[in-house]
Amino acid sequence: MNIKPEISWTDFEKIDIRSGTIISVNDFEKAKNPSYQLEIDFGDLGIKKSSAQITTLYKKKELIGKQIVAVVNFPKKQIANFFSECLVLGIYGDDPKDVIILSPSLPTKNGMQVG
Repeated sequence: MNIKPEISWTDFEKIDIRSGTIISVNDFEKAKNPSYQLEIDFGDLGIKKSSAQITTLYKKKELIGKQIVAVVNFPKKQIANFFSECLVLGIYGDDPKDVIILSPSLPTKNGMQVG
């Protein structure tokens, strides 16, 4: 496994990673790869939408109320007819389709910063 090029502390400080809670999950039938459309509550930052390829390990009903961490300062990305506003972070399994969502080990307030 190759490590990516070194970045500076200033580069890292530009990434805004926050905790949030998934409040709705829908199938994303128009996506190229199997995905869900998520709505995530980030507290004072509001509710943001995300397209997430997490269908192999997670059922919709078990995602409701799950706390996650996501990058919230990417520009909106159009995927089919949907605008993704944040990137939910996860770890790839042995099969890259098996994405394990990163989440806080203890409950946190929505919108708290990772650092």
